[in-house]
Amino acid sequence: MMKKIKQAGLAITMTALSTLALAQKQQVTLVKSTKDKKIDVLIGGKPFTSFLYPDTLEKPVLYPLIAANGTKVTRSFPLDKRDGDPTDHPHHIGLWFNYEGLNGLDFWNNSYAIPANKKNQYGWIKTDKVLETKNGTTGTLVYHANWINQAQEVLVEETTRFEFSGTPGQRIIDRTTTLKANTEAKFPDHKDGLLGLRLAHELQIPAKEDQKFTDSKGIVTVVKGGTDKLANGNYLSSEGKEGDAVWSTRGVWCQVYGKMGDETVSIAIVDHPKNPNYPTFWHARGYGLFAANPLGEKEFTKGKSEKNLTLQKGESVTFKYRIVINNSSSRLTADQLNATAAAFAKK
Repeated sequence: MMKKIKQAGLAITMTALSTLALAQKQQVTLVKSTKDKKIDVLIGGKPFTSFLYPDTLEKPVLYPLIAANGTKVTRSFPLDKRDGDPTDHPHHIGLWFNYEGLNGLDFWNNSYAIPANKKNQYGWIKTDKVLETKNGTTGTLVYHANWINQAQEVLVEETTRFEFSGTPGQRIIDRTTTLKANTEAKFPDHKDGLLGLRLAHELQIPAKEDQKFTDSKGIVTVVKGGTDKLANGNYLSSEGKEGDAVWSTRGVWCQVYGKMGDETVSIAIVDHPKNPNYPTFWHARGYGLFAANPLGEKEFTKGKSEKNLTLQKGESVTFKYRIVINNSSSRLTADQLNATAAAFAKK
């Protein structure tokens, strides 16, 4: 009898918690501007992010990302200017999804900074249709895009579904992206991919010395080190790795956190068990690049193994990720993130 009472009490508690969580969920409103090729996302009446897909960008992005307390958690450059913001890697804009190698073209590193005589080595992702927008306690945005070369030939068709939700202290993005090959599509093992996010300066890990990073075409980018009064970030993965040690390791989730103003802001990316090569490798750099890349195995294992993906014409592959942005007196705990990952795995 006592066991039954306890079980009933637990059920009541869980129901109460679910009801409380539902009551806290805020209204999501999407505001379209076809002229500007932009869709603003508001949660609880406050700006959260904008889906940007103008022809001036080499890929569609969510920019900026704003925590529930109004703090911008993504770097401003290159679309805006904030004092002290680093200006390296101009292709790092907000939150994006692309890859360094598709049929010999680099989609990841393409930006306005690439000289015109080298643009034929790069690829573009052009959004041609917004398929759905829906308001509610979960806001939905679905779009179609083409991964193209300089001759405008379609290599891959992309269909992405965003689900946005939030509470007074948290914002969540669930992203589901399906890539369908329009020809034989080869994604050889590369370091730079797949889901990327460029962090605000405060969420960088402090570095005393300059850092140099070389891409697959030999282009070197220098990230300046030195005395940094803003950077105070740190990484933590589901496997207990911290700081720079997270880079090149696998994990179900990874979180970056740091003090921004009066509160601790944390951003977690959660992998999904149906994704290729689960759990993902983390391409998490101290200078502010936070990326999940399941296809960079050769680089991350120092050549011990590799992951090459090939789609025949008409074949498709799907990637699902959850991004959780939290602001409070402390970062999300490992138990909280494990529970979030378990819930996301059921979607």
